[in-house]
Amino acid sequence: MRAAAAASFHLAPATNRAHRRGSIADSCSLRPAPTARPPRLRSLARASLGISHDKGSDISDPNVVGQNDLLIVGPGVLGRIVAEKWQKTASKNHHSELTDLGIIPSLKGTTIHQKVSHVIFCAPPSSSDDYPGDVRLAASNWSGEGSFLFTSSTALYDCSDNSLCNEDCPSVPIGRSPRTDVLLKVENVVLEAGGCIDRGAHVFWLRKGTLDTRPDHIINQIHYEDAASLAIAIMKKRLRSRIFLGCDNKPLSRQEIMDAVNKSGKFDTKFEGFTGTDGPLGKRMENSKTRAEIGWEPKYPSFTEFLGISS
Repeated sequence: MRAAAAASFHLAPATNRAHRRGSIADSCSLRPAPTARPPRLRSLARASLGISHDKGSDISDPNVVGQNDLLIVGPGVLGRIVAEKWQKTASKNHHSELTDLGIIPSLKGTTIHQKVSHVIFCAPPSSSDDYPGDVRLAASNWSGEGSFLFTSSTALYDCSDNSLCNEDCPSVPIGRSPRTDVLLKVENVVLEAGGCIDRGAHVFWLRKGTLDTRPDHIINQIHYEDAASLAIAIMKKRLRSRIFLGCDNKPLSRQEIMDAVNKSGKFDTKFEGFTGTDGPLGKRMENSKTRAEIGWEPKYPSFTEFLGISS
């Protein structure tokens, strides 16, 4: 479960500003609003990632940080939905879209003088030259109260033969691949800091035409809204140094996914097929332990139900 862009943000109560809608930023922060006033987003923390090279600022207002504030590092699609849901309960890189949502971006280099009770890191490794350093920076902005959550990947489970895999499945060893090495090292940073891990399944994307890959590879999925609601549910538990799993418990092969897409009739162009026969298989993820402990269920139980067709 990875976000599309790198940044952070923080929600704070509105004064006379109307609530607006939009997408992401380099840095911002999030505070639940008082019941009498609608929330707005205002800048708070230094972005640990981002594409902006603008000079940052220094934020020292003692009223900026509250006990229910949430710092989101990497507010792409997932981070934006987390922000919206956090407001209710307590990637594009365009600042104008953030402003439409009511987020006032803090650019890279902004300094925070107070630690935040809740932090979620959902920026992808691809957007950083020093991913572990960025996570350490996020952890340094966590007060140690509340929760610190890192959104990781099911790729770290050591299974590639389409067999069943749950929260107890062993992780791949260091040295398996550069991609998994980066995530494993970052997970260790998070766990040592007392934070939790949410290893999430794919947020599925669609392709047209043909794909040069094997059709029987198993894919595990989760809707963005469900990924966000699970992340918040984990943070609300205020647990320490735990690894959880996010998926819809309805794994499908690539062929089954594209057959469902064609059957749905929701797309003008039909997917033609797969041409590959080689490559690793996948894994069938199952997260009943996470669901039982966190008390969470997905809004979209399966990809086929999301498409509005029978499986």
